[in-house]
Amino acid sequence: MTLPNNRPQALPRSAFHTFRDISTRWMDNDAYGHVNNVVYYQWFDTAVNAHLIENGALDIHHGETIGLVVETHCNFFSSLAFPQTIQAGIKVARIGTSSVRYEVGVFAQDAELCAAHGHFIHVYVDKQTRKAVTALPSTLLTVLEKLT
Repeated sequence: MTLPNNRPQALPRSAFHTFRDISTRWMDNDAYGHVNNVVYYQWFDTAVNAHLIENGALDIHHGETIGLVVETHCNFFSSLAFPQTIQAGIKVARIGTSSVRYEVGVFAQDAELCAAHGHFIHVYVDKQTRKAVTALPSTLLTVLEKLT
């Protein structure tokens, strides 16, 4: 019996709701001549958190609620390398009571299919106690709903 191919596939730009340009850096390349896998997770963080900050949903200095990453995953489809500007596409896949699952696609500039696709989950907590919030702040929900 042949099982269906369940391998992850590169997603198109149309799968994402907003994009952020990010410049690669000399130090991003590894000994194999392409961007090292750990850098993609930095791009995930940068794309999502910058979007939240710019839209008034996250105040890292004075806000009472912060998001802690509790899960992350990435599939790689093609290489990226310095010098190159990449575009990180983001969308929200799920909104829970205190958590959010973000999907991120990393694209070579002007490429239709992503070079990598992954997700991470933020659990939103009280900044002081680090206990999960009982409900996501309304300003955060407003921004998240535009990404679903």
